[in-house]
Amino acid sequence: MNKPDIKYLFEPDSVAVIGVSQEPGKIGYKVMENMLYTGYTGKIYPVNPKGGQALGYDILKSIEDVEGDVDVAVIAIPARFVYDAVVSCSKKNVKMLAIISSGFSEIGNLEEEQRVLNYAKAHNMRVLGPNIFGHYSSKVNLNATFGPRDINKGNVAIITQSGALGIAMIGKTAVQNIGLSSIISVGNKTDINEADLLEYLIEQEETKIILMYVEGIQEGERLVEVLKRATKAKPVIVIKSGRSKRGAVAAASHTGSLAGSDKVFDAIMKQCGVLRAESIQEALEWSKFLSHTSVPQGPNGIIITNGGGVGVMATDACEKYDIKLYDDQEKLRETFESVAHGFGSTKNPVDITGEASKADYVKALKEALVDDSIHCVMALYCETAMMNSQELTEMIDEMYGQYHAAGKPITFSVFGGELTESAITALHKKNVPVYRDVYDGVSCMGAVQTIRKIQNATPTEYVTADIDTDAINKIIDQALGDDRTFLLAEEGQGLLNAAQLTGPRGGVVQSVESAVALADDIGYPVVMKVVSRDILHKSDAGGVLLDLDNQEEVIDGYQTIIHSCKSNVPDAVIDGIEVVEQITAGTEVILGARRDANFGTTLMFGLGGIYVEVMKDVAFRAVPLSQNEIRSMIKEIRSYPLLLGVRGEARKDIESIISALEKVAVLISLVPRITDIEINPMVVYEQGTGARAVDIRVLLSDDKEDSPS
Repeated sequence: MNKPDIKYLFEPDSVAVIGVSQEPGKIGYKVMENMLYTGYTGKIYPVNPKGGQALGYDILKSIEDVEGDVDVAVIAIPARFVYDAVVSCSKKNVKMLAIISSGFSEIGNLEEEQRVLNYAKAHNMRVLGPNIFGHYSSKVNLNATFGPRDINKGNVAIITQSGALGIAMIGKTAVQNIGLSSIISVGNKTDINEADLLEYLIEQEETKIILMYVEGIQEGERLVEVLKRATKAKPVIVIKSGRSKRGAVAAASHTGSLAGSDKVFDAIMKQCGVLRAESIQEALEWSKFLSHTSVPQGPNGIIITNGGGVGVMATDACEKYDIKLYDDQEKLRETFESVAHGFGSTKNPVDITGEASKADYVKALKEALVDDSIHCVMALYCETAMMNSQELTEMIDEMYGQYHAAGKPITFSVFGGELTESAITALHKKNVPVYRDVYDGVSCMGAVQTIRKIQNATPTEYVTADIDTDAINKIIDQALGDDRTFLLAEEGQGLLNAAQLTGPRGGVVQSVESAVALADDIGYPVVMKVVSRDILHKSDAGGVLLDLDNQEEVIDGYQTIIHSCKSNVPDAVIDGIEVVEQITAGTEVILGARRDANFGTTLMFGLGGIYVEVMKDVAFRAVPLSQNEIRSMIKEIRSYPLLLGVRGEARKDIESIISALEKVAVLISLVPRITDIEINPMVVYEQGTGARAVDIRVLLSDDKEDSPS
């Protein structure tokens, strides 16, 4: 059975409000009142078993009394009555259920929420909520919320997981003159989530900007895929709060324990081209600016100021928000020398000095407007006696109009007392991008420059690799058949071989004599490690010895490992001792990948070895990904200069790291029963000489459906 199109939520021909009371103070009454106030163009059916009248309508005792079908049913009744209402809705072929009612999973009532969802799904109904404040769609003038009734029409769509915050944002957007195309409360997200809504909003002409407030993620891999499509079409801004819970499997590997939800979320949002705001106010400022400005034609920005201090502040802000400042000094001198008053500066920032008048600002800004080498402008003004409030307002209004018409982005940051405040107030009403703080204006310009980069990026080609999945699945079958959810040393080595990842030579033995024979065959020095299903972190249990140079040290080492592990983990079953060649020293890195219920499949790279938990110098990306994204991940870590070579050291073989990361990414994508892979350390040598995977840890799941692949 096909799901009904999500557009019915935004473009319904008919809406039933279940729970409309005759008392004005009730939520159902408020929802219907808002619908009437905004002039909803479809049919409205108030429903309440008590009947009566409200707002000039006869209240139906049941939705089943409606003549004809109903596209949306807004349910605002106590939780204990919701299931019966949903059953009645199915008899009227309702397509969308917007369940405002609270009292479900948010208070631990999971069973009732699931019962409602299961029935709705079985009868081809989609569920928004429960525990929402409603939704608004300018497409049909529908305000089916119990929030403020005055909503400015515009081109910003808001998706919010917080009801209280969403209601507050309705009021805040009205005060800041931000127009909305829609606002949707998702609540408990029992069915309809951000990905569902984004798929509609990508195509909706009324929506130019999408703003999301997110607390938790569902269907992470699907959301990543939809976000990548969405950001190619229109800007997406996100505010994220809260941290997801990590299960026991995550804690069993470095990759899992380092994958704090916020760090992973931040990396994946950047990878998808999403703008992540640090505050609600910043998100709203970006939304307003982006909804009224054009994407710049190139990267070059210029600062025009009448004060050196604020110019320096703006320069710092440009670095923070990744804005390239135009630096053709000869061209800048020719263009702005006439307004620098002899003692100003034609460098960027262009300082037209405290003597600058309205005419000077107009001349400087017009020169920047017609110069095709300058792609965006940040104009700063510190209050002086050279302009009164009216002149300042006229100058900014006039120049913004010319820039807007030409499609060149500009922001204004003004500082002062009553003069500037009166100008800001007047200009805000006209949606002119004028700000009290230099960082706010530059932040907005940084946002639109980021949008330019995203929309001009070349199409992504995902990495591929030759992986022997048949061999790997046989190894996994053996482990799961032995009631293990991780691979032992020999099995891990087999996986490395199947993925064509170079590891050390070696094997697993069960006696001192075999250990000596294998060490002799490999050649000294060797490393010895315990092999036990009960000991994942070998070093902590005394299960690893390095630099064993001869037979006597191997004999002593074997006995030492057995004794230490039995002392530290008395109940551990020891399957043997792994004897492997000791890899020549090099730069140690960590490679990892895991399946996360919130974020989908993620790849990790960072500084490896024994300090990984301390330094936490790691970067993340979502899988699938391109080689360019892998390169950017490697460059993102703080210790990247170590790979380039420091203090006379040679550059390391970064191409080998890229190749290994490609294989790990493809491997976890192709083999859904692998939940975590971690290679730590991988030792990287000089450029052209490769890298070696020293140790590998692989965690498994025998339930493919548990893995969000």
